[in-house]
Amino acid sequence: MGIATLGLYNQAIILFASLALLTSFIMLAQARMLPLIFTFAWQGLLLATVSVLVAIVTNHPHLYISAALTFTLKVVLIPWLLYRLSGKLNMHYDAEAIAHPTLMLLGGVGLVIFGYHVSQSIVHLSGLATRNTIAVSIAIELLGMLLMCARKSAVAQVIGFMSMESGIFFAAVISTYGMPLIVELGVAFDILVAAILFGVFFFHLRDSFGSLNVVRFNRLSEANEPMPLPEPPAGEHP
Repeated sequence: MGIATLGLYNQAIILFASLALLTSFIMLAQARMLPLIFTFAWQGLLLATVSVLVAIVTNHPHLYISAALTFTLKVVLIPWLLYRLSGKLNMHYDAEAIAHPTLMLLGGVGLVIFGYHVSQSIVHLSGLATRNTIAVSIAIELLGMLLMCARKSAVAQVIGFMSMESGIFFAAVISTYGMPLIVELGVAFDILVAAILFGVFFFHLRDSFGSLNVVRFNRLSEANEPMPLPEPPAGEHP
């Protein structure tokens, strides 16, 4: 189905979904912590906007509640918590060196192409008005996973995890026109608790190891391996 033949709201859904996918690429290439947090908030705002548009197109009022939950958690509460954590951890202006950024972005493009290839059968069989954006939701999940794998900072990895959850929520909205409300409330509560626990975890890591770089944790684990005891000379007993 061509984009020109779609209605105005369906075209707007595709536009905002594409912008949400663009924010995933921006997060993938962003080295500083504050812009990374703000980009995550923008992604949440775009997903909340898509939820409102889908509610208008499909006449499912409960999606307005989903949009409100997304806005409250992904645009306001979680970015605010991450902002405060980055301030208390003195990470506001920290820049993480990204190894081979061009290759990482090319890998992200490959994941997007893979997402479109996987979604072809779903798009052809689906009768939903939002089937054109199913591939975008898959791509957002894959790019969030790539962000978790490629970054060394624990905070950046948590943002990648939250971005993956955003992709899953987006897939639920556009594929099934939303989950049951009780499920959405449960997921929202789990995300909020996870954000708080991640904050406590960050402080514990910094107090224990003095850094949030996961590569240093691996080196510390290797350095703290017990040294083998020397063997006693022949004929002596320990």
